[in-house]
Amino acid sequence: MSAGPVCLYCQQSNPPRQSSCRHCGMPLPATAAHAEQRRLRRFTWFCIGLTIFCVAMFFWLPR
Repeated sequence: MSAGPVCLYCQQSNPPRQSSCRHCGMPLPATAAHAEQRRLRRFTWFCIGLTIFCVAMFFWLPR
């Protein structure tokens, strides 16, 4: 049996596919797969932005 999401507030494990914590009633975090995709997308955009910034500074700053 797979473990469900862990509440960020009370750190209690919950059954799978539950939207709120059965112990404290707070909303549970998004699924791990969705959260991992979001983190990867943010990291990709951060790297693209950092690359553009570095290229712009290379041409803009005096040598």
